[in-house]
Amino acid sequence: MSEREKVIQLSLQARQLLESLLSLLPERPFAICLPDGTTIDPEPNTAGPPPFRLILKRPAALRRMFLPPSELAMGEGYIFDDFDIEGDIVAAFRFIDRLEWRRPSLPGLLRLAGQLLRLERAGPGRATTRPAPSNGFATFAPAGRRHEPERDRQAVRFHYDLSNAFFKLWLDERMVYSCAYFEDAGEVLETAQWRKLDRACRKLNLEPGERLLDIGCGWGGLLIYAATEYGVQATGISLSEAQTAEAGARIQAQGLAGRCQVHICHYEQFQADQPFDKIVSVGMLSHVGPDKLASYFSKAHHLLRPGGLFLVQEGAARVDRRHVGRRWMERLGQGRNAFLHKYSFPDSYLPDIATVLAMAERAGFETRDVESLREHYPLTLQQWLRRLERNQVAATAEVGQAAYRCWRLVLAGYLYLLEQGKLAEYQSLLARPSASGCSELPLARPL
Repeated sequence: MSEREKVIQLSLQARQLLESLLSLLPERPFAICLPDGTTIDPEPNTAGPPPFRLILKRPAALRRMFLPPSELAMGEGYIFDDFDIEGDIVAAFRFIDRLEWRRPSLPGLLRLAGQLLRLERAGPGRATTRPAPSNGFATFAPAGRRHEPERDRQAVRFHYDLSNAFFKLWLDERMVYSCAYFEDAGEVLETAQWRKLDRACRKLNLEPGERLLDIGCGWGGLLIYAATEYGVQATGISLSEAQTAEAGARIQAQGLAGRCQVHICHYEQFQADQPFDKIVSVGMLSHVGPDKLASYFSKAHHLLRPGGLFLVQEGAARVDRRHVGRRWMERLGQGRNAFLHKYSFPDSYLPDIATVLAMAERAGFETRDVESLREHYPLTLQQWLRRLERNQVAATAEVGQAAYRCWRLVLAGYLYLLEQGKLAEYQSLLARPSASGCSELPLARPL
């Protein structure tokens, strides 16, 4: 059998399986393109143009998407080009998440399983072979105990040291890699990120000459802004070599070397000759881990002078009832965070806000403000995702197709989860009271 004949045979088997799967869907507002070039149009009763198209690149794509039935399998199928999503990728998340499959009978289920398995066994050749990713894209291969300093270095550098040039393609000009703060949904990202930085500085009640520590300072956007606009002495720590190099270059370029400094250092190992007046940490808590939250807040409490303030901004988990009781998938490495831990955010963990505040209070902090930014984060991610997609050619040239697809998928996934309230984002202002109980906050704090 020729290679072309194999492709035709596999495509026929894929179409038969696809028709069986589609019969279980209550609706289908999108088109499907098959490996042989033919198209299955959206259902006739679909209103408006289809928001996206599912393009199957290989007959074996369906097997890889559904065996095993996990988010990891679906994600790998996408980033390694077994299938593509053209159009609104967030709409694909919305469709998949609200999907209620019609339950097949046991014989029907066994028939589907057999069809899936036969796709992989249909023969060797390019039709079933997944190409190797380009540009050195790889999975996270950790060494050491999770959330110990050396393992944290590996995890942080896996994520943030990908390429400064890549991040510049879709972040704002200050390279602020966290939720912005919008006055209206149509505001440009640069303005919303400026507002977030300024709002953080005002919450901290920064004064000229104060000493500010930024734990997990990224590319230095907040450090530089606080030093320039509020006259503080700013110190940042990070585990990312690429971020630290970029932050140092920006500090030098703006003539701030005497007022800003950045160090590569794990928060547990950081030492200071005197306590700081204020501390900020944005997007860092997800790297700490559940077993280290107590020591993280204890360390921050030790580094902050009595009467000082600590502002923490972080994503937070909310309970998704669909995944309750599915710990068996976690044990098999196929759980809901398996894709993130393998390809994007290794060892990441989003605690709920109640746990964060409880740990902070236990360390000696007093909670003064908690503000939800959940509506602001989808707006931030929308602009990041649009910029990334607009710069697809440059991004692919910089980091490769698999890495580009991975980031497109991750940004869209977080956008959807925040949009639906399945994740949240909070700014928490904590105080270390003085011996007399003073937090040095004014009675009225207009923001």
